[in-house]
Amino acid sequence: MVIPRVVVAAPSSGAGKTTVAVGLMAALRRAGHVVAGFKVGPDYIDPGFHAVATGRRGRNLDPMLSGEERVGPLFAHGSVGADIAVVEGVMGLYDGALGTEGFSSTAHVAKLLKAPVVLVVDASAAGRSVGAVVQGFVAFDTEVRIVGVILNKVGSDRHETEVRAGIAPTGVPVLGVLRRDPRLTVPSRHLGLIPATEQREQAEDAVEAAAELVHQGVDLQAFVAAAKAAPHHTTTPWDPTEELTSLAPASTTVLGYRPVVAVAGGPVFSFRYTETTELLDAAGADVVTFDPLADTLPEATAALYLGGGFPELHAEALSANGKLREQVAAQALAGLPVVAECAGLLYLCRELDGHPMTGVLPATGRMTSRLTLGYRTAVAATSTDFFDEGRRVRGHEFHRTAIDLDADVRPAWHLPAGVEGITLPHVHASYLHLHWTATPDVPARLVAAARAHQR
Repeated sequence: MVIPRVVVAAPSSGAGKTTVAVGLMAALRRAGHVVAGFKVGPDYIDPGFHAVATGRRGRNLDPMLSGEERVGPLFAHGSVGADIAVVEGVMGLYDGALGTEGFSSTAHVAKLLKAPVVLVVDASAAGRSVGAVVQGFVAFDTEVRIVGVILNKVGSDRHETEVRAGIAPTGVPVLGVLRRDPRLTVPSRHLGLIPATEQREQAEDAVEAAAELVHQGVDLQAFVAAAKAAPHHTTTPWDPTEELTSLAPASTTVLGYRPVVAVAGGPVFSFRYTETTELLDAAGADVVTFDPLADTLPEATAALYLGGGFPELHAEALSANGKLREQVAAQALAGLPVVAECAGLLYLCRELDGHPMTGVLPATGRMTSRLTLGYRTAVAATSTDFFDEGRRVRGHEFHRTAIDLDADVRPAWHLPAGVEGITLPHVHASYLHLHWTATPDVPARLVAAARAHQR
């Protein structure tokens, strides 16, 4: 791993690291760099803005979901063709999964990548005290190399002078100073920012504003120099074909036949990892993305993947596409293999907030005021085409909806708090999002089920 790289972190959430990371990616691209963008953790929304800023697919790095051993290879895979990589952190620098002493934190990922860290500090409510914050973060874990600070929300020249004076004794250079800018406000909702796929023009305007702010306020040459100072780190890029070949040495295709696996996309179903479609393609599928708001199932669909998103905000429009709902219901009844996560689970219910859905599952969905969030260790409760009973996985939940089940349904998972999800013989639907790089047999089994169904 020789690519220049920097992790953009912060002392806490709300410091502005997404604005700064996206602005850096876009400003570097403006300056002629080919930029690879990454997000620490299971976030789906920030990588969408990274894609707008870099012109490349956004990717996630999550030791909890993919395993520590895959973080470096996934980073190397996502950096192919780039000349610099910017990794946006999550929460505070040292905040990880609860009770794990920082596992899956930004600091954890920085150490796995042997990457230097630039700390974004919200200076709006402090002066010299910012120096104490920086010194504390430097000293907290000496294996984490903090090589610079970018000050955000600085109020005036006098304020900047005071903050710089506080930081100077730490020896950590100030790489940039950003002032408040109302153009950087991006609309948000109950699960964070509105995805770039839903507001492309606004997203592009916000990215352009962030790029201009960074161009004016950050020493890009010093930032690139810090990235280039990252040490060489030996790793082999992750390869989806090799991952699948290790499971089944035989060819992943059958006489060149590639069954169509339909993947829900568009504004509603935007939550999925980039590697998901790469694994399906490597497993021998012809991956076709469609928009459930407007489209019908792609021709010759042999399997269906419904990822996450915001169906609760588009329930009426989803319901209005009656032809697709009827197609999905009829084909699922006829044995169409289906994997559904979160939004997909809700779409397969009979209704969502009173709006008719596909009715594949004996359940109804509804919006609630309660946020369900966190990593989960789950055990498959029922054998399906995709999971064997007793299979243990790690996943992530992030939603404000709930489903009401009929009696006698077959659950998908055993969780510490009880059972979750619903299964039918060819359908696996739950709230749990998995990073399929850690379960590559799942896309392989989905494609195998697609071949069997189409025959």
